[in-house]
Amino acid sequence: MFPIYDVIVVGAGHAGCEAAHAAAKMGSRVLLCTMNMNTIAQMSCNPAMGGVAKGQIVREIDALGGKSGIISDKSTIQFRMLNRSKGPAMWSPRTQNDRMRFAEEWRLALEATPGVDFWQEMITDLLVKDHRVIGVKTSLGLEIRSRAVVLTNGTFLNGIIHIGEKQMGGGRTGERAAKGITETLVALGFEAGRMKTGTPPRVDGRSLDYSRMEVQEGDPLPEKFSYSSETSPVREQRNCWITYTNTAVHEQLATGFDRSPMFNGRIQGLGPRYCPSIEDKINRFAERERHQIFVEPEGWNTVEIYVNGFSTSLPEEVQYKALRKIEGFENAKLFRPGYAIEYDYFPPTQLKLTLETKLVENLYFAGQINGTTGYEEAACQGLIAGMNAHNKVNEKEPFVIKRSEAYIGVLIDDLINKGTEEPYRMFTSRAEFRLLLRQDNADLRLTESGYRQGLADAEQYQQMREKAAKTEELIDTLQQIRYSPDQINNQLERLNTASIKEKITADKLLKRPQIGLKELIDGSPEHVKSTLTSYPKAVQEQAEIQIKYASYIEKERQMVEKMSHLENLAIPSGMNYAAIKALSAEGRQKLGKIRPETLGQASRISGVSPADMSILTIYLGR
Repeated sequence: MFPIYDVIVVGAGHAGCEAAHAAAKMGSRVLLCTMNMNTIAQMSCNPAMGGVAKGQIVREIDALGGKSGIISDKSTIQFRMLNRSKGPAMWSPRTQNDRMRFAEEWRLALEATPGVDFWQEMITDLLVKDHRVIGVKTSLGLEIRSRAVVLTNGTFLNGIIHIGEKQMGGGRTGERAAKGITETLVALGFEAGRMKTGTPPRVDGRSLDYSRMEVQEGDPLPEKFSYSSETSPVREQRNCWITYTNTAVHEQLATGFDRSPMFNGRIQGLGPRYCPSIEDKINRFAERERHQIFVEPEGWNTVEIYVNGFSTSLPEEVQYKALRKIEGFENAKLFRPGYAIEYDYFPPTQLKLTLETKLVENLYFAGQINGTTGYEEAACQGLIAGMNAHNKVNEKEPFVIKRSEAYIGVLIDDLINKGTEEPYRMFTSRAEFRLLLRQDNADLRLTESGYRQGLADAEQYQQMREKAAKTEELIDTLQQIRYSPDQINNQLERLNTASIKEKITADKLLKRPQIGLKELIDGSPEHVKSTLTSYPKAVQEQAEIQIKYASYIEKERQMVEKMSHLENLAIPSGMNYAAIKALSAEGRQKLGKIRPETLGQASRISGVSPADMSILTIYLGR
């Protein structure tokens, strides 16, 4: 009935979709298994992509040849570039999306990808022989063989939904939990744990009074995620709104605390620190009289509203009464209550940097099974797992991204070396080289790698090369253009920056904090203005950033070079850390458990001290 597949992907969420697409586009024959073909790429929580650090990840996925950026662009209803008031390292693109169109676009993209087959059924077991995965077993007892398996089970592994004192098995509202995989993995020797996440109620937008809320519009000149010409910036946008809780809301919520699964011990798993439930917020921050609520439409043509900031697992009647005390929500009608979901995960220290498991060869984990939270974090793991599954079964070199190359590299390195005991979320602060890892240069950083892997296509690679060449050309042009005092001083005075007394080049003027390329162009003679405006907007932005932050960028590059020598010093795979008595007890334990491949990786393991690193370096004769 089934051929022997190169790669089987279990789960069709954001991680599974990227894994299946990547492996198939690189040439593998792929089977994507899901319990429900109608919920492929479901946006289980908020209908949005990107945001702080997450937007950089979506751009990186796109630069490598993945699909999340393109799918987001095709389903965008609002675009905003966050943190524009800060430096470029902090700029983060975010889209509000049409939930139904997002899922539809992903399914259409996968159906159009040669080499991807689909199977709708629960996968209950793995077929393993001699510590190597050889396929999967379905709930109907079918055995499907493959050379590699990627598990992207999301919140479905033994999932339990909590609403007040009510509990029900499920991986998402209205969908059953997945059984069997956890038990198989534990029997194989894997360590498992429990985590928790939650989602807010959805309400009928027709019942809200938007006149009592603050309007949150999209950017007047919206951009997009994908670098490709396949998509265009959204032309029309839908508004979001902002409102606030108040003391009356908090008092109403508190009436349900005795029935809250969070507070009475029924939920054992840890929830996301940076996206707490509303009951957790008012309990932990009791001194605050209000909390922000983002009112987000679920699509172009639906009245359903996502109440961002009101995630809760309180009894439904408590949720309803509290919602109606929020300004603008006085007549709100519920579509469905919020809930918490508890599920199994597997500490990611059990993986290699390729996301292959250490215990079972050719078995890969990606997404929430590794303890992460968020569509973007899941999608990038799926991409890397799919690429490496393809490479492994085709006897090619593994594909590993360094911390200095991408936020994707930071995320995977953190998971493997530090593990996580709570849902991991990416932030710009986690990246020590974030000025190098900006959202505007993901293509310059990663597209060549994606092209060499066979994922990014030739057109995408050529577009990146043209952008790089044009940027260098524009920087050179700006270094040649010279302004005399009579040409530019009027503009400098308008911008409240010192006038000049002798000729100065454009690149030196750009280093001033008051002057951007737009302001420089506005004050330039016509022949200079026409020259500079002939370059594409992305090239202008790239050149301006590289000139304005040149000294800071160079310092980070030097730091990368200093640290890179540790990354290139390999540790023998059979190293007996227990025999190195000079190491601290914790150092021996952590090194023996994680088994780092290089000294650089060893240096980032939580619990391995600088003294341990010195001893290990000496022991290796370095």
